[in-house]
Amino acid sequence: MAKFGKWIGLGLGWALGGPIGGIMGLAVGSIFDGGAKNGDTAAQKRVYRSTMRGDYAASLLVLVAAVMKADGRVMKSELDYVKNYFYTRFGAETANEAVVLLKDILKQEIPVKDVTLQLNKQLDYSYRLEMIHFLFGIASADAGVTDGEKILIKKIAGYMNIAESDYKSIQAMFIDESDAAYRILEIDPTATDDEVKKAYRRMAMKYHPDKVSHLGEDFKKVAQEKFRKVKDAYDKVKEQRNIK
Repeated sequence: MAKFGKWIGLGLGWALGGPIGGIMGLAVGSIFDGGAKNGDTAAQKRVYRSTMRGDYAASLLVLVAAVMKADGRVMKSELDYVKNYFYTRFGAETANEAVVLLKDILKQEIPVKDVTLQLNKQLDYSYRLEMIHFLFGIASADAGVTDGEKILIKKIAGYMNIAESDYKSIQAMFIDESDAAYRILEIDPTATDDEVKKAYRRMAMKYHPDKVSHLGEDFKKVAQEKFRKVKDAYDKVKEQRNIK
């Protein structure tokens, strides 16, 4: 169990309380937290980044388990998606431990509303958007988002006060429909070319990786993926309309 203490040692703070803490406590067996009593500003920032990563990682595992259970089956492709996410952001050891914890969390009943209301209180809007993006990613890992998964993610987005336009934009990044590019840019196909350009600038500012750069490269990589999809949507619309 000691090795999981190292994973929890990413810096869990507020996630140790409430429903998320209860679920993680059952999965790990024993949870402990630590703090830093250092007046150095740089050191405090490092601790803050670590704590946020730990909170974010724990919260993701809980919500991922809920989404994976939504269609009544757990696929290897979904577990691989989670493992790869944690591998690229936290390293191989943490990725392996995350999958082990996830398998245990999958055995539990998850109070989705309580968990997401806790997240709504603790995370700012940009991080909640990142979570919705990741949940659609895990849902699509097994070759398509099912109706059950889509319904659950929409509920989660509602509990976390995600704007309807933002939800539809992220959903369109994973569910290919005829007007998906316009949905990603949060505009209608009837928009003028000038409105298309303005929409792209607005979305680029909203999803720019620099929004979360202060939390480290792991968060920045997630934001870059969403930013790329916004750019791809804009390029598609530009090509269709021959916008220069």
